Formats: sequence, C-alpha cells, structure tokens
Amino acid sequence: MAAVRPRRKSRVRILPIVGYILLVLGIAWFFQQQATTTIIFARHADVDPAVPLTSDPLLTERGRQRAELLADFLTDVDVVSSVDAIYATTARRTQQTAAPLAARLGQRLNIDDPYRVDRLIRRLFRDRRGKITLVVADADVIPALIAELHGKNPLPPFAPNDYGDLYVVTVPYYGKVKTLRFRYAEPPPEESSASDGVAKTSFSAPP
Repeated sequence: MAAVRPRRKSRVRILPIVGYILLVLGIAWFFQQQATTTIIFARHADVDPAVPLTSDPLLTERGRQRAELLADFLTDVDVVSSVDAIYATTARRTQQTAAPLAARLGQRLNIDDPYRVDRLIRRLFRDRRGKITLVVADADVIPALIAELHGKNPLPPFAPNDYGDLYVVTVPYYGKVKTLRFRYAEPPPEESSASDGVAKTSFSAPP
C-alpha cells in the first residue's frame, strides 16, 4: 500500500505568506483612505460695488472673465487629476464664479452654507477625504473656514478689490497643516468711454 504524502506542512507554510499579503493590502488601503486632503478657498469674482450683497448681485462682465481665469488656473491643478468636487453657496455670485470650472470638468455644483463652519468642514472630511475640493464663498467667511482646518490664522484681510486671491489648505493624515496663498491672472483692463468724443480710458483693480 502506497504511503500518502502529508499536506499539512505545506498548508502551514502558506498561511503566513497569505496573512502577510493581506496585512500589506490592508495597510495600503488604510493609508490610501487617509491621504492628504486639499481644500481650495476662492472668493467670488467681481460684483458691482454699488450694489449691496444682500440683494444677491450677479457678476459683472469683469467678474465673468475672472471666473474663466479661475477655471484656467484650476483645470490642471494636479498632474493626475483636477478638482474632485466644487462647493458654492446659495448666492448667485459664488455659483457664477464656480460654474466655468464645473462645466469644464463635467461636475455639478454642491450648494452648502459656509457660515455653518464646523458642519461644512465635517461634511468635507466625510465626503471628500483625500480629495481636492474647491469652495467658493464670500471673503468674510473664508478665514473662519481655514481656521477650522487649523490652517494659517489670522489671514491677511481681503481688500475690496482682492478678487483674485485664493488659499490652498493641505491637511495630511499625519503632520502639519499648510496654507498657501496664490493669485491667479487678472482680467484685461476694463475700458470706459465718455460722451462727446472724450478719449477712452482704461483701469484695472489695484494689486
């Protein structure tokens, strides 16, 4: 009668290898889920300074041009992919500012209330952890949002014509939160014409 080879030893040898592979895959998955979260804060583009914000003004022509320039700046913000999600407020000026980028990337706008600061930040980390997110809001709430992320505090105040500033806050799984300030391209100078044959003059927003 032929002897039967024992297989228990080979199984015992395979089990540690399988366990090691599962452990490595589990660690890789964990760190992928805990990747650096990047949130970009941009102020809405130009509106008529003579119109109060409480009346929900639309962007001016210069503001619409600036929104396109913002889209140019952020379309290829990452070498692998661009912005993963775009948030705006219920104000038309913020939605108009975010719309060109959303159209180019084929994304819908997420409408939220940035003045509920802690709730919005919790929602971003619940839904957008490890992603790149753009938040377009009014100038008065951006410092509070960045402070909630433990970013740079206090920020330099926005001047009335500081529409081209944006802040990039990176929140790693482990390490220090970093806040970077950028300024994207200005629209071309506006031209205004006076009556009675007066020559046209041009002006641009102060830096």
